[in-house]
Amino acid sequence: MASREFLKILQSARMGDVSAQQNLAFAYLNGTFKTPIQPANALIWLEKSYLSLQNQLLSSFSSSNAHISSVDVASPEILAIFEQISTVPLEATFRSPAFSFGWELFWRIADLNIEPSIAAQWQLAQILLDPSKKDLQSELRIWLSKKEGGIDLSSLQRTAKEFLIGIAQSENPYTHSAKELLIKLQPKDEALSSLWSAWSSDQNEAALLQAAEMGLTIAKLTLGLRLAQLDGGVSNGAGKSNASLKKAAYWLELAAKDGDRDAWFALGEIYRRPQFSGYNASESDRCFDRAADLGHAQAQFRRGANLWRKREKFEEKVRGLQASYWVWQAQQQGVPEARDLLSKILENVSDPQKNDWYAVACFAEKAINHHAEFKLDQEWILLCHRLIIANQFNLSKAELLLCEVGELQHEHCVVVDIRHELPKILPRLIQIDTTQQRRALLAAGKAFAGSELDQEGN
Repeated sequence: MASREFLKILQSARMGDVSAQQNLAFAYLNGTFKTPIQPANALIWLEKSYLSLQNQLLSSFSSSNAHISSVDVASPEILAIFEQISTVPLEATFRSPAFSFGWELFWRIADLNIEPSIAAQWQLAQILLDPSKKDLQSELRIWLSKKEGGIDLSSLQRTAKEFLIGIAQSENPYTHSAKELLIKLQPKDEALSSLWSAWSSDQNEAALLQAAEMGLTIAKLTLGLRLAQLDGGVSNGAGKSNASLKKAAYWLELAAKDGDRDAWFALGEIYRRPQFSGYNASESDRCFDRAADLGHAQAQFRRGANLWRKREKFEEKVRGLQASYWVWQAQQQGVPEARDLLSKILENVSDPQKNDWYAVACFAEKAINHHAEFKLDQEWILLCHRLIIANQFNLSKAELLLCEVGELQHEHCVVVDIRHELPKILPRLIQIDTTQQRRALLAAGKAFAGSELDQEGN
């Protein structure tokens, strides 16, 4: 059943309220107000909002010679709706009435030099180039052929490839994924496939070398690991000559440029070898850090362990926060040592029934669930959320009253820092270990985000 807040927004949206239309689209994208996630419906309401804003701009500029296409991009309202549209999963709207609008606007956003352009370019590149989306691309080819002018899919794919290369060569949230997709799109002609097959089945080293020379990333990586004797998963290359390690570094650097995280990790190990003429501890750390950024589990653990060991030397607002993040990432990927180290960095209070606030938190939860019946004002509702959070994370009374609820949650833990009121109280890092804890944080965050600035529930 739709919530009362959702119905209010829906009513305003139907009456043409642009802000309500955008809020409604946000609900359909993110599931707020218990709304089912429906990207096609979100795009429909964003189309209505966009057209309304365009009409307003037309009215504003009707007396000038400026064309709407040249002025609407400069409007903050249009920029904001472009950013929201770029977050819609366009692929999920295919076969819906809204797709045509979304398709055309995504291309327009992608061609503009604005912040949402990268997100639009990435989605278009995925749809048009990802080898796993062959069926979608076939349907899209048919759909495009029926449009006026009969657009050629191949020309769009060439443009999308340019988008993809640009994303991969710049620093943005999609860089790593773009590099992975480029690797998937490497040429796979019969000669290259047969060379790799010859290596895989017969261990033909000449075929491996030729495949690497032809640019196959996995071949470059395999050749580099073999030259450094790291291909067995154990660092047994301590006796390798400098010449062999230099050759290994050459091939691994080529694979690393393709975005291969195993190549970055192997380079980190080679730069630490005393017999390697290019020995460089700083470069080794840089390679390990790059591997960690790309998701290499052992590199993530190494980075977290180093940050924790050197925590006294780092200027960090909350000591141990960065270390805990990387160790947590490694734990998520199953590194055995990560669990033990994480337990030293983060507190774990995953059983709220054992905490001092349990009884009063139960009453607080009941009060929130029946707040309309009990006629609770906003301050009481916020206090109830504080009590629930205090119980989930076993906070002290001072922490309960003084913590900034909206700033507690990080991706992997809760940071309780009340030094702005009590400077001598050290911050606490508490692991988010249960779904119940995440739900409590989400509900409290929404409640405090919608409250007045002077309302803190304490």
